[in-house]
Amino acid sequence: MNLICFDLEGPLAPQDNAYELMKLFPCGGKIFEIISRYDDLLTLEGRPDYEPGDTLALIAPFLAYHGIEEEQIAAMGQKAGLTPGAAELISKLKSRGWYIFCISTSYEQYAFTITQRLGISSENVACTSFPLTQLRQLLSHDESILLEQTEREIVKLNPFVDDTKIRECLDYFYAQKLPQTGLGRIISQVKPVGGRRKVEALESFSARMGQPLSSWAAIGDSITDFKMLRTVNKAGGLAIAFNANEYALPHSTLGLASVSLADLWLVLEAWEKGDRHIVERVVKEREETGGSEDRMWFHWLAGAKDITPALEIHKRIRHLAREEAAQLG
Repeated sequence: MNLICFDLEGPLAPQDNAYELMKLFPCGGKIFEIISRYDDLLTLEGRPDYEPGDTLALIAPFLAYHGIEEEQIAAMGQKAGLTPGAAELISKLKSRGWYIFCISTSYEQYAFTITQRLGISSENVACTSFPLTQLRQLLSHDESILLEQTEREIVKLNPFVDDTKIRECLDYFYAQKLPQTGLGRIISQVKPVGGRRKVEALESFSARMGQPLSSWAAIGDSITDFKMLRTVNKAGGLAIAFNANEYALPHSTLGLASVSLADLWLVLEAWEKGDRHIVERVVKEREETGGSEDRMWFHWLAGAKDITPALEIHKRIRHLAREEAAQLG
């Protein structure tokens, strides 16, 4: 039985949906970049009960305040481009009897739309429940004023340059101000499927299929995926970093940097034989010959002492493939 699980944003669709949603209102893109950096900082710090990808809970009050509609999220899923080669690869996998899954931090309105377009069954998709219409009804006039004031403070900050100020500003907002208001209820009702929750979703799918994690191939690219990739790699499965950043790459079995997801078939065909050693041989042979411009850059990462050369290539291709979204953790 061949089992594969894709992250959505990056491997299947280049757009960061939450980023695009925030850009629907003035300064929303800048606000998202700051909150996304805050998410990175909390994850790297290892704050208890915080998971990478919880950005999608943190931005919920702002989306509610600016009147974003659930229909707008679904419409973005219909209009969004797919990663080149994604439809081709999934079609090939289905024709060869693979079981295809998707675990995404994305809001359900977007994730279900994208995966439906690719022919992935909704029962094989785990994503973030987001009842935005209900959440908007929890917002009071005083809370709207608080959000407006907070936005004015956030837009003065810059990622990396003002990391200490970002922590201070957003710690004060989320840990001190929000708990005193009904806004806390908005955040508490949104549980993004990132970090450990991705691992739990994969374990649930694995139990349903009656197959151990060692039999899975998992594809991810960012900080929300590293725990899932690390778990699959340690289990003896195939953890694949696709156009990945520095958070995902060190935890993967192998990496592929390419503008086309279809290039992944080279290793998945080897994985069909059921032996990671076969995949390792194929990847290392390809690694010696190198890629071709923006395609077919493979790296064997399991046990690698220095991932710097691979990371540089992934950064370059990631920028080409994901444009603005490439700068986000």
